[in-house]
Amino acid sequence: MVERVLVLGATSAIAAEVARIYAARGARLHLVGRSAGKLQALVDSLGLPAATSPVSSAVADFSELGRNEQVVTDALAALGGADVVLIAHGELGEQLGSERDFGTAETALNVNFVSVVSLLVPLANALAAQGRGTIGVITSVAGDRGRPRNYTYGAAKGGLNIYLQGLRSRLFRVGVKVVTVKLGPVDTPMTRDHTKSALFAQPAAVARSIVRALGGRSTEVYVPWFWSVIMPVVKYTPERLFQLLPFLSGR
Repeated sequence: MVERVLVLGATSAIAAEVARIYAARGARLHLVGRSAGKLQALVDSLGLPAATSPVSSAVADFSELGRNEQVVTDALAALGGADVVLIAHGELGEQLGSERDFGTAETALNVNFVSVVSLLVPLANALAAQGRGTIGVITSVAGDRGRPRNYTYGAAKGGLNIYLQGLRSRLFRVGVKVVTVKLGPVDTPMTRDHTKSALFAQPAAVARSIVRALGGRSTEVYVPWFWSVIMPVVKYTPERLFQLLPFLSGR
């Protein structure tokens, strides 16, 4: 049976690598992204012989919240249902701007939390109705604790983590798995202005880890794995001590 895979936010560097892995495995792919040009380039790169099943696509801007239910409906119709769904869109935003201007903060919260929920509501109902499937959502280690350098983005991802916990407990009884992928920094265009360190991962390696997680038994994973060791320290350091340590609480 050919695996049916839906990728939302498919033109991000990580999602594109995920799509390549599934294409090489012979999955039937439907890709949704905001940039028509980037989306077509990705579809072209996945054509035969790289993919043994056809690849379809659709252009959508997930910030248009009222249209997202139809985006999901159309995507599932194109695939005839879905076995795996990955939601991969998001923006780091500008932390300083979000502190000065509510509009900037609102955009960050909408992109990273509200728009994802607007996709998850129809997706969850559709997969529950079919009685099987996996929904994976890329969140961030930033959602584990508010830090001055990115707490608006982190708040959106933290809220999303909580939402996914509840959704996971709701859907497991009907055979649908929900996977939270807590991503550390990755060397992608989204982080092009960030100073790179040894903690930055590469998109291809991250994509392999995500695909393994979607096909595995774990429902909450850190990618790369070493963040599962780092983040408990960050998360559970007492606040007063946390505030006195610049490497944790600095900008």
